[in-house]
Amino acid sequence: MKLGKDVAAVVTGGASGLGAATASALAGKGVKVAVLDLNEAAGRELAGRIGGTYARCDVTDEASVDAALGAARAAHGQERILVNCAGIAIARRIVRRDKETGAVEPHDLASFAKVVQVNLVGTFLMISKCAKGMLALDAMPPDGERGVVIMTASVAAEDGQIGQVAYAASKGGVASMTLPIARDLSRDGVRVCSILPGLFQTPMFAGLPEDARKSLAATVPFPSRLGDPSEYAMLALHICENVMLNGVGIRLDGAIRLAPR
Repeated sequence: MKLGKDVAAVVTGGASGLGAATASALAGKGVKVAVLDLNEAAGRELAGRIGGTYARCDVTDEASVDAALGAARAAHGQERILVNCAGIAIARRIVRRDKETGAVEPHDLASFAKVVQVNLVGTFLMISKCAKGMLALDAMPPDGERGVVIMTASVAAEDGQIGQVAYAASKGGVASMTLPIARDLSRDGVRVCSILPGLFQTPMFAGLPEDARKSLAATVPFPSRLGDPSEYAMLALHICENVMLNGVGIRLDGAIRLAPR
């Protein structure tokens, strides 16, 4: 897809981290970008800075998604690009033993379900809504392309760590639905890919002490550092522009394979 002022994009989780970097990179190519996020202050600030628009969006709520997409389309028209970056993570084992009493407690259902609802169900909901609109667009020459969907999985989908059962399950679901959704939409010229980031400098890591971040960075074979969100954005742009990329998940991880803990 040729990126420019005639193309509109929607980025969920667009107010920070990977989403903000991607929204900025798309805007830098002239694309009209809608930043969808729950963080109104950060979302409006970024949208103003890149010349885009902001819409509050809870990706787990169908009415919220419909309203946000309505606002985005009112500002920019039907999106040809969807980038799903909205996500959450928790650290919790499937069972936990209390050090003092020895009592064993199972992983609570509510927190597991919330992670899956945001990361997996929210991604599915955004795709189903955006794909419907993309199919009404004119096909673009020379291949008849109508749209591009990018999902954010994680290396945890393939080598999840201790305490990542909810996160790994949700991201594994994202990775697994990449090919079937791509196949579903292929006859209508909509491509679907997933990016599986490794250890990146995102808000999820922001609360860690500096020595902890350095320790994590040292586990990356090369380059031995945390990834920068701009590097995720570079890959997202390449997926948009390279029409042969479809139905695939791409690890972006510096060759790391997560250890058990």
